Formats: sequence, structure tokens, C-alpha cells
Amino acid sequence: MNISEIFIKRPVMTTLLMLALLFFGLFAYRALPVSDLPDVDFPTIVVSASLPGASPETMASAVATPLERNFSTIAGLDNMSSVSSLGLTQITLQFNLDRSIDSAALDVQSAITAATGQLPSNMPDPPTFRKINPSAAPILYLALSSDTLPLSDVNRYAQTILAQRISMINGVAQVSVYGSQKYAVRIQVNPDKLFYHNLGLDQVVAAVQQNNVNLPTGNMNGSKQSYFINVNGQLLNADAYKSMPITYINGAPLRLQEVASILDSVENNKVASWHNNKRAVVLAVQRQPGSNTIAVIDAIKKILPEFEQTLPASVKLSTVYDRSKSIRASVDDVQWTLIIAALLVVLIIFLFLRNVYATLIPTLALPLSVIGTFAFMYQFGFNLDNLSLLALTLSVGYVVDDAIVMLENIFRYRELGEAPLAAALKGSKQISFTILSMTLSLVAVFIPVLFMGGLLGRIFHEFGVTITTAILMSGFISLTLTPMMASRFLRGELNEEKFAWQRKIESIYRAMVSLYERTLQWTMAHQRLIMGIFLITFVLSCYLFYVIPKGFLPSEDTGQLFAYTEADPSVSFATMVKRQQAVSHIVEADPNIESVVSIAGAGGATSSSNAGRLFMRLKPRDERKLNADQISQALRAKVSSVPGITAYIQNVPSIMIGSLAKSTYQYTLQSGNLQELYKWATTFTERIAKIPGFQDVTNDLQYTGPQIDIRLLRDKMAALGITAQQVENTLAYAYGGAQQISTIYKPEDDYEVLIELEPKYQDNPSVLSQLYVRSNMGELVPLQAIADIGLVKGLLSVNHIGQFPSVTISFNLKPGVSLSRAVTEINQIKTDLQAPPTLITGFQGTAQVFQSSMVGLGALLIIAILTVYLVLGILYESFIHPLTILSGLPSAGVGALLTLMLFHTDLNLYSFIGIIMLVGIVKKNAIMMIDFALDAQRKENKLPAEAIYQACLLRFRPIMMTTLAALMGVMPIVLAFGEGSETRRPLGLAVAGGLFVSQLLTLYITPVIYLYMEKLTGRFARSR
Repeated sequence: MNISEIFIKRPVMTTLLMLALLFFGLFAYRALPVSDLPDVDFPTIVVSASLPGASPETMASAVATPLERNFSTIAGLDNMSSVSSLGLTQITLQFNLDRSIDSAALDVQSAITAATGQLPSNMPDPPTFRKINPSAAPILYLALSSDTLPLSDVNRYAQTILAQRISMINGVAQVSVYGSQKYAVRIQVNPDKLFYHNLGLDQVVAAVQQNNVNLPTGNMNGSKQSYFINVNGQLLNADAYKSMPITYINGAPLRLQEVASILDSVENNKVASWHNNKRAVVLAVQRQPGSNTIAVIDAIKKILPEFEQTLPASVKLSTVYDRSKSIRASVDDVQWTLIIAALLVVLIIFLFLRNVYATLIPTLALPLSVIGTFAFMYQFGFNLDNLSLLALTLSVGYVVDDAIVMLENIFRYRELGEAPLAAALKGSKQISFTILSMTLSLVAVFIPVLFMGGLLGRIFHEFGVTITTAILMSGFISLTLTPMMASRFLRGELNEEKFAWQRKIESIYRAMVSLYERTLQWTMAHQRLIMGIFLITFVLSCYLFYVIPKGFLPSEDTGQLFAYTEADPSVSFATMVKRQQAVSHIVEADPNIESVVSIAGAGGATSSSNAGRLFMRLKPRDERKLNADQISQALRAKVSSVPGITAYIQNVPSIMIGSLAKSTYQYTLQSGNLQELYKWATTFTERIAKIPGFQDVTNDLQYTGPQIDIRLLRDKMAALGITAQQVENTLAYAYGGAQQISTIYKPEDDYEVLIELEPKYQDNPSVLSQLYVRSNMGELVPLQAIADIGLVKGLLSVNHIGQFPSVTISFNLKPGVSLSRAVTEINQIKTDLQAPPTLITGFQGTAQVFQSSMVGLGALLIIAILTVYLVLGILYESFIHPLTILSGLPSAGVGALLTLMLFHTDLNLYSFIGIIMLVGIVKKNAIMMIDFALDAQRKENKLPAEAIYQACLLRFRPIMMTTLAALMGVMPIVLAFGEGSETRRPLGLAVAGGLFVSQLLTLYITPVIYLYMEKLTGRFARSR
């Protein structure tokens, strides 16, 4: 049966089929969304709860624990962690990748409702939650600044107007405001003046709440007309509060300004942000899981011109960072790589065939296979991203293989004198089964990839489907269009060499065949030696796989760096600002940096004034000599000169496992015994910091914060008529971080009225002696009369993972240090320290996924080989010869692994996929040899040695053509230096190295293996 015969004899039908494929593919290409990577979003919900003034321990036990207990019963919950700091708890719930975020949100709401009765009754608001993707860095940074307007006015435009409009855009998950300076009225009370007038803080609070009201006052319904009643019960600014009476003394009002300073201020004066060393309010936009980055950014940029028209002339809006630019540049780079690879493949075909018509025929298979694949990508809902385009680029080298093999066989019949139509019919009939075997066995390699689960499955599913589709498309075109075109256009005298260069190439080719013939004869005469070489390559490939440094994902230069900064817990906010600015100035002066956003103060799950952040946008690649990792190392050395502050600088990964932390990798310790946990956390951190190659080693244990410990004297309190609640309320009003005691309602937003003590009463713990508590009998009692006051070291935050107290150690690795080595070193430390069994340890985030991925990828490689074996066994009805066909794999493995080691590249996810691809590519050569040898034995009754010898010589040209085409297809990936090329290069190196070495060895090893397998088959036949 000749599959191609109907297509050869019906050229119009074949042409129209190809045109339809071309049309739908081009239509789909224009409609495909552009993205950086496939969606690998983790369904994550963050729950926030606040209890102003509560200690971290109180927040952990009274708020976090009841909530965690209820959340733990939710189905599909993969990971639960919490951070409890002063007055705030944040719980992160990460679900498995198959769980719907919307249905999970319903379960979270139900759990919060169930936990409400177990939470403190004085919480100002119930816990809230939001759906986020913590593994996604912000896709857009915007900064608003002004040289003349106060920052509170700038904040109104940024937070109240722009952030709200952006948050309503489809695909936006969250708009974070850094350095928020939202307006507030701040009342700073003088406790000495209060005591002088025999007043307590509670009386000031009550007076403010009674004088600033916004209550419904009803309406008057007359017989002829109705009237709405409106009362100006609100005090809208600081001046309005100054004359507000607190009480009356001898009939005269005591006004607020007589005991306090009233300021037009901001809600949080312990945060600040700068853009290029200029105070600004910064917006950071995160996308929703599943949304397209470029589409979201384009939608935001559409509203910016209209918004800018509403801004005063003195307010400047700047785009600090736009992720879509690097995505577009990276995708464009891959597209150019695809084009270059296609041109190189065409060149190889032309050099071997030296005939324009003969070259044109398989060349058409290339764009048709690629463009046709776009139609299926659109149908599957894929993006035009780096991985799908990488799949197409890699497929360029061997989507033409089938067409080359088909054409070369038809070409050979033409050289023997057959007419074009007869040559097409005979050649296609002879080679169809070979092409079918090559195509199906190559697809079989990617079948396990299609069924991968978890994170790796999400990352590479789109890659596997795309490359599988391209391969199947190639096989279809080679069996239909290629023989049809050969029957119509493969005309003229093929043996006539018209030009000198053609004769030169032909002489080189004949010399290569002659050399191969002589060496093949020698090889077949020394079969034991060749088998020894085969066994050596097998052992060597296993050894290299064991010793090669392993990593997870290669570092990518996306044009941005991120840094956490941290000072001693005891520093004031003013001191932190100075140190943060010192670091920012150093970074900004670096010639590789284009812009810097610097943030000091509270943020994220903590309310710590000793923490900060830096976001650095790098200059375009053509304007700098160093990559992102090199710049990070250089900056790390520079900023270390700033005393009293540590900067943890990192290159933001393209795929983050978990949220941004101080360092890239995490190792956690858990124990129910807090003292044991904190002791071992310190020990582990110190030991890990001493490992060569580790840097930025730190942990999230902050238990050295200066804390004022107030021990209430219950008997004295009872005698004076004072309760613990009265004491804690007074302390909260005085030192609760500017407590909100009232609200100002305006049309555009609502604003807080805050109370605290004057700054001079917050400088030293001794001022607590000047704080008074009002008793039930109306007397003012000094705090020191009813409590013992002392200084201790206390926790700034309490962390949980899976309901257990935890400490997370974070670290970065120096260039050249592999993640596999780091994991081994830390595991060895655990063994050496002999930690107690009650201490639970383990890697988190990227390091955790790396550990599981190495096992999963090894299994994937074995399953891929087994799948190929099964397909080949079915196709050839043989248990033996599939092993012959797979005999080139060890040499390909040696070539791939040696190449990676030569170029100092880890065996990571990308390079591993390259090795899996080699399973499919390398066996094509063996299929061409063995298929012809078996055919010669069956039809011409040739002996195995004669059959394989003839097959090797006959298939030498197509083997060289397909191998060189595949090699040329991957070379642009190896040599690329554009956006995102760092991530793709390991895959290209693995494929190129494996192809090169296997090409040299399998031309000799496969024939010898074939002969041994034939002898083995004969022995089995005789024994039966």
C-alpha cells in the first residue's frame, strides 16, 4: 500500500489542503496572545487580620491559630504559612494547581465565618482575603511625584484615583501602593498637660468622637414640599480640630490645641518611597492568574493619557518598569532565531542536493509545518510565548527530516533514470513506512511530557503539545505534498553539474562516502572493539549524569533586579531612611542602572520600620556589558560598605516558586518547642553561612527587638479601681502606632483621625512614668504605680508553616555553584549536627521543587525511552531491533552532558528536555539504516552483514542531511545573545552536543549492534 499515491495523483486536492492549512495557520498566528511563559500560576489566597497594638505572640495565638485550624480542613490546600507581627497577621494559603481559585475562595470565606467566634471580640474588622499570585512579580511599576504639591495630594491622585481605575481593569489582581502618604489628621497629645488639667487620654478620644460625626439626620416632609436635613457635623482638617472643646473647667472650654498638637499629616509616617532619589508614590501592578501580561499592560497604558490630562501640571507620572517590553523583545528574539534556523536548514538541503527544485520541495514543508501548528495552538488556547516558540525553533531542524528522507529517496530513483512520476510513486512507496516509524517514534518521546503533572507539567505541557503537533504536521506534509511536488517539479538532468562549486561539493561528498565506506569496513571487522566502545559510552553517560552539577531553572536577564534591605530591629525609622538612601545612592550611581525605586518602612506582612526594598531597572542590553547576575554581584560588593544595613540583591527569576523573599532559596525548620526551634535555627544559619559558595544567608527569626515589658500589679490595680482593659486602652492610644479614633468622610475617599503622644514622649522608655491611667473613681494614676516596667528582647514576628511555629533560612548561591551541591551540603550539615527528631526540616520554594523535579525528570527520561521502545516494537513486530535503534542513546547522552560541563552549564529543566528530545532525534538515523537493512533481507535475501553494509551506504546522505539540518536548527539557540537567550541556551547546548557526538559514533555502533542482535535473534529462533 502506498499512502502517498492518492496525493500524487490528485495534485489539486493536495494543493487546496495545503492552502487551507496555510490560511488557518496565518489567521491563528495573528490571533495568538503573546506572553513570556505558559501559565504556571499557583492558586493562592492571602488572608489578613488586624488587631492594633497586639504583640506578635498574641496575634499568632489568638488570631492566626484559630484561623489556621479552620483553613486546614479545606480540600486541595497544598501549603499554609502565616506571619504574625505587631497588630497584623497574614496567612498565605496555596492550593494545588488543579484547584479552582474561585471555589477555593468560597471555602476560605466559609472557614473565616466559622472561626469568627474564636477570634478576639475587639478586632476592628473581620479578616479579609484576596486572590493573588505570589509567584508573579509586578508587571508594571508607575511613579507619581511633584516638586511643589505635598505628597498627600500626590497620593490622592495615585491611590484614590489611578490605583482604583487600574484595579478595575480585567486581569489586574492587585495594585500595591508603596510609600503611601494618604492624608490624615494627627493629634499628638502632651501627657503632662493632660495631667495638669486632670484629663485622661480616653476623654480626649471620646471628645473627638463626639465632635466629628456624620450621622443620618433625616428629612422634613411638609404638605407641599419635602426637605433633606444636612448638618456639618464633620471636622475636615487639622485647623478645625484645634478649637474643639474637650471639657469645661469652671464654665470655660478647654480646647484640644491646649493639650495637643494637631497636624495635617499622613496615615503612616513610617513609610517612604523614592524614584531616582526623588520622593514619590509608587504603584506596583500584579496580574491575575491566567491573565495575559501584555494584554493587561496594554489595557493599563490606554487609560494613562486620559489620566495624565486630569493631573496638575506639577505632578509627573513616570513608567518605572514595563514587563511587556522584555517579553516582546524575548519573543521577537525567538522568532528571529526561528527564521535563522530555517534558513540554515534550507542551506544544508541545497548543499547536499545542489538542485533548486529539489531544495524547494522540502523547504515548503518547513513553513507549512510551523504555520499549520499555529492553528492547533490557537485551538488549544496556547500563547505565543518563549516555550512554544522554542518548541517550533527546535522542530525546524527535524520537521524537514521526513520531507528530506522522502525527497532523497525519490531523488535517488531519478538519478537511476526513472521518470518524475514513476520515481515519486516508487520512492514514496518504499520510504513511507520509514517516515511513519520516524514520526510516530519521535512523537512517542513527548507522550510522557504531555501527561506530566504539577509544576513541571504546567511548564512543559504547552512545549510538548506544540512540538508534537509540528512533528505530526511534518509527517503529514512529507507523505502528501512532498511526493506530489516531486512528481511535478523534479525534472531535468539531475546528474549534470552546471557550476564549479557544485562539482566541488559533489567531490567532497564522494570523498566523505568513500571515507565512510572504508572505515565502516574496518569497523565491521572489529566488532568486539566497537561493542567495547558502546559499553564505555553507556557507563560514561550514567557516570556523567550522576556527577554533573544540577539546577532548576537557568537565570534569565529580564532587565530588573530586586533587593530587600534590613537594619537592626532597634533602629528608628529616621535612621533607616538615611541608611536606605545611602544604599540607593550607590545603586543609582552604577552605570548599568537606568532607574531605581527605593522604599523604606512597613510593607508586606510586617510592620517593621527597619526593612526596605529596592527595585532596579537595568539599562537595555546593548547599553551595558554585564548581565543581570554580574551586576547583582558587583552591587552586592558596593553596598556592603554602608554600615548598619544589609541588602539582599537578587535577579528576579522568570518563574518564581512562592513569593519574593530576601534570598532565592529557602530551608525551613519547624518545632512545637519554641526554645528548641530558635536555638537550632541560629545554629543552622551560622553553619550554612560558612559553606563556600553561599551568600546572603539570613533567617526570618527576629527575637532581638528591644521590648518594654510591663507587668501589671493586680492587687494595686484592684485597690485603685483600674482594670487591665483600661491600662491597655491607654497604652494603645499613646503608643499603638497612631490609633484611629475617628473618620473624616469626603466624596472621593475617607480619611483617618489618629491619636498618639508627642514625639518627645516616644524617645525613651522612661517617659512611661509620665503616662496616667484614669481609674473608675475618676482619679489619674501613674502607670508606674500599678506596674513594673522593664526592658527585654522580644519577637518582632512569629511565623507558622502548616500550623507549626517555623523559621525559614534564606540563601543565595554565588555564580558557578549549583543548586544540587547546595542541597547536598545542607543535608550533610543536618546529619553532622544530629538534630533531634522533634525538629522538622525541609527545603521550600525553588529548592523543594528542584528536589522533586530531579526524581521526576529521571523517571520521565526512562518512561520516554520505554515509550519509544514500545512504539518501535509494535511497528517492527520485534522485541530485538527496537534496542538496535535505541543503541545511539548512550553516545548522545555523553555528548550532551560533556557539552554542558564544557560550557559550565547545569543540568537544569531546559537542558533535561533537550536530552529527552535527543531520544527522539538520534534514533532517526538508526531507523533509516535498519529499515533498509531489514527490507533488503526480506526482499533480496541478503545476509545481515551485507544488508546493513548496503543500508549504511545508501542512507549516508539522508542521515547526514537530517543530522546537519537538526544541528543547524539548534545552532541559533546556542549562539543567541538576545532577550531570554540564557534560558534557552542550555537546551541548545544539550541537543547540539548530543547530535554531534552521536553522529560520529552511531554510524559505526548501530551496524555492529544490528549484527549482534541478528545473531541473538537467530539463536532464539533455533532454540524454539
